[in-house]
Amino acid sequence: MRVIERRGRGRSGPQGPGYGVEAEVDDAIAVMEHTGSSLVFGHSHGGLVALHLGLRRTVAALMVYEPGVSIAGSFDARWLPSFTHLLQNGKRVAAMATFLKGTRLTPIGDAPTPVFRALAFLLLRGADGHDTSAMMATTPAEIGEIARLDSDGTRYAGIASPTLLMGGGKSPTYLTGVLPRLAGVIPDARHVILRGLDHNAPDLNAPHVVAEQIRAFTQVRLPEERPQ
Repeated sequence: MRVIERRGRGRSGPQGPGYGVEAEVDDAIAVMEHTGSSLVFGHSHGGLVALHLGLRRTVAALMVYEPGVSIAGSFDARWLPSFTHLLQNGKRVAAMATFLKGTRLTPIGDAPTPVFRALAFLLLRGADGHDTSAMMATTPAEIGEIARLDSDGTRYAGIASPTLLMGGGKSPTYLTGVLPRLAGVIPDARHVILRGLDHNAPDLNAPHVVAEQIRAFTQVRLPEERPQ
C-alpha cells in the first residue's frame, strides 16, 4: 500500500500556482506508475481526485469515501470567502470555527458560534494541532475546486473502473446524498452507507471498518488482486 501525501501536506511541496484537481491526478498517476499499483482509494477531497483519476484511466478498482463532489449545488461553499479572509489575517481560531460551522463535520449541529470557536481552539492546541493548522492553508484552493467542478454529475459516466462509493451514516447529507447519484451514473458502481460512521472514519475513527469494505470489494470483484 502507498499513501500519498497530497500537495501542501506532510513532506510534499506546496500546491503551487495554477493548482487544480488535475495536478493532483498527475501526482497520483505518477505514484501508480512508479509503484505498479492498480487499486485506488480516496477520502474527502482525495476522493474527488480519485474520481477524476478514474476519468483519465481505468484501474483495477476505484474506491472512495465521501468524495468532495458537488452535484447541482449540493456542496454549500458560501462560508469559504469568510474563512479565507480570516486565515489570511492570521485569525486561525476564527477561521477554523468558520470551517467547522460551514462544513458541519462535527456532531454539535447548529450550536452557537462561541461553541465552534471553543472547539476550534481545542483542535488547534491539541496533539494534532500543528498538522491541522498546516492543512488549513490548503483549504481555500481545495474547496474552490469542489465549487468549480459543481455539475449535474454526468461527467462521471466516463469512469470505466469498478467503483465502490462509501459514506457514513453519521455524516452530513450533502456528503452522502451524492453517492447514490454517482452510483446511478458510473456504469460499474455501487454505494454503501456504513451505520455509525462519520466523515473521519477512514483515518481516525473506524479505519478497520472501511478497510474491511475495501477488502471485500476487491476480493469479490478482483479475486486475483490484493490491495496495494
